[in-house]
Amino acid sequence: MSITPIRERNPVSVSIVGLLVLTLLGLAAWRADSLPFVGGGTSYSADFTESAGLTDGDEVRIAGVKVGEVTGVALDGPKVRVDFTVQDAWIGNASTVGIAVKTLLGEKYLAVDPLGNAAQDPGSRIAAGRTTSPYDVTQAFNGLGETIGEIDTAQLAKSFETISATFKDSPPDVRSAAEGLSALSRTVSRRDAELATLLQGSKRLSRTLAGRKSSFETLLEDGNLLLAEIQARRDAIHLLLTGTRDLGAQLTGLVEDNEKQLRPTLDSLGRVTAVLVKNRKSLDKVLAMTGAYSRLVGNTLGNGRWFDTYACGVVPRNYLPAGTPPATGCMPPKQGGR
Repeated sequence: MSITPIRERNPVSVSIVGLLVLTLLGLAAWRADSLPFVGGGTSYSADFTESAGLTDGDEVRIAGVKVGEVTGVALDGPKVRVDFTVQDAWIGNASTVGIAVKTLLGEKYLAVDPLGNAAQDPGSRIAAGRTTSPYDVTQAFNGLGETIGEIDTAQLAKSFETISATFKDSPPDVRSAAEGLSALSRTVSRRDAELATLLQGSKRLSRTLAGRKSSFETLLEDGNLLLAEIQARRDAIHLLLTGTRDLGAQLTGLVEDNEKQLRPTLDSLGRVTAVLVKNRKSLDKVLAMTGAYSRLVGNTLGNGRWFDTYACGVVPRNYLPAGTPPATGCMPPKQGGR
């Protein structure tokens, strides 16, 4: 039986088959966790009375170690069905599952206690009697705030005062309890506005923390990274500090060892500086005269390998032609080039 080469087959058919194969490979890579023999884990489901804020993607832990994640949270009649996968962990037929609080910001995870003498059937749902949900303190505070706002504290105080008056002739213990209830009612009545404000503030704080959960998590993670980097650079920082200390000690010793040699030099330098300051005007005058002298020397020697100068008065005046001698006589040049 001969096999037809690909180049001799219908190119349209080859293209369609290739696209189908690539599509199947892409789907297999995208859903690799759900494929058997790949390591997607075993799927279980459990019934809860409430979800308590549990969402898809939350961790599944056994003894504090992450072994899987929540894959679904949905309402199933009067109960909540939670689907989760567990990888490389044993779940017994008496295991208990609870929703636990992971962080102070309200993040949850699924805690599994693997109990039982046989493995849990993945197709059998864990009953609500073996599951627990956490007590939500935030919701309790919110409900308390709404309840306090609806209480008629004045009527409540009047009711307790009536009870106290009714039991005024009762034995001392009963009368003390009634008086205590009356005092409590008066205190609650006086602090009604403050309690309502406090509970409203707690409600706003809880909403703010819930909205800023990602920011707090980022801040904590960055703080952990900073501390880890400081821990990693601890030896380098220690060497830098000790090296700076040793350098300071060496410089101090150098100054102390050479104080006898440096002291006279510094004193002489100070005296020279004082003399220069004292004769500053004379130095300025010398520098000004040096400029004119340097210009004359340059004019004399700047034309070649000879002196270019002018001698006045060497020849007597009566030997010179008429009009040759200068009208002002032979006067030496003045300072400043004039």
